[in-house]
Amino acid sequence: MKKKLLLPVLLFSVILFAQEKQNTYPQDTGKTQEIKIDAFSLIVFSSFDVTYERLVNKDSSYGVSLFYNFNTIDSDLYFPKKFSLTPFYRWFFTETRFARGFFVEGFGMLNTFEEEVYSFDSFETNGNFETVKETDFAIGISVGGKFIIKSGFVAEISIGVGRNIFGNTADGFLENELVTRGGISLGYRF
Repeated sequence: MKKKLLLPVLLFSVILFAQEKQNTYPQDTGKTQEIKIDAFSLIVFSSFDVTYERLVNKDSSYGVSLFYNFNTIDSDLYFPKKFSLTPFYRWFFTETRFARGFFVEGFGMLNTFEEEVYSFDSFETNGNFETVKETDFAIGISVGGKFIIKSGFVAEISIGVGRNIFGNTADGFLENELVTRGGISLGYRF
């Protein structure tokens, strides 16, 4: 009697164990950190944009991006944003994948802009160019998609916009109310 009862119990426990293993996500390999470089910014704008991201669970992650523009104001490809530090939080909307696919992101951005403006004194007939800098903090939202292969390589595309909230301007010259965020990033999950 005990042998007849032991076989079904053993078979039932093996089936439960197999179902439990089957319900885990194939991308949940224990790798919860990513490092990425924005290839688009590097190639097009000669600027460096690196991102660190930590996965919380299959539905969300948080991280920080550091951006620095190496171009000078007189460059043809100059982009007025000189520096930014951007913490973010992401929500993923793919049910069958671990922190990949379509996402929405909320971010805050400490940013510095630098522009050359023409100014003149009302008592002088000649004006001159001067470099004006602005530092502000923006709050914004982005959307994008993340793709990952089994070996851990990550490709990501995103676009977003935010609004500076303090309106810090030097002598009222700069009017950088909006900031942009986005690019095409390549990296590795570890």
